[in-house]
Amino acid sequence: MAKSKEVKSTMLKDISENLKSAESVVIAEYSGLDVSGMTSLRKKSRSLGVNLRVLKNTLVKKAISGTDFEILSDQLCGPLIYGFSSDPVAPAKLLTNYSKENEAIVVKGGALPGALLSIEAVGSLASIPPKEELYGKLLGTMQAPITGFVKTLNEVPTSFVRTLAAVLAAKQSKSS
Repeated sequence: MAKSKEVKSTMLKDISENLKSAESVVIAEYSGLDVSGMTSLRKKSRSLGVNLRVLKNTLVKKAISGTDFEILSDQLCGPLIYGFSSDPVAPAKLLTNYSKENEAIVVKGGALPGALLSIEAVGSLASIPPKEELYGKLLGTMQAPITGFVKTLNEVPTSFVRTLAAVLAAKQSKSS
């Protein structure tokens, strides 16, 4: 039974809203995934901030026309699950990692605004560390020169004190 035009227009509006805030879209086939597997996947998606949806491909094609994700339209065939997120890495991580646990999920590709992602590119995107870890590495890299400079400055008085201690020890050993 066909959905009414009102329901379709509401869904189209919802998809368009998801696309406006999305930094990436990743698609995967889900045929053969049971209800418990889908429930588990949805729980993981909520914790990562990924909007995971099973949508009608024709509606998605209409929604992406004229957007930065229009290049994805040729890949929209078959039973697909869509991952939208404002974090460009999160949908790729979610679907790639879940496909390793459950072979019913098969990543088909994705898109960043204006750039089509192959299956390999989605896998590479999924291997990027989380933002917090990248921020930590950046901070460590920025602090390294300052830390080295402080250690160098600290070494001068430390060496002086060691030299004085050695001279004192030598004088005390001569007098005994």
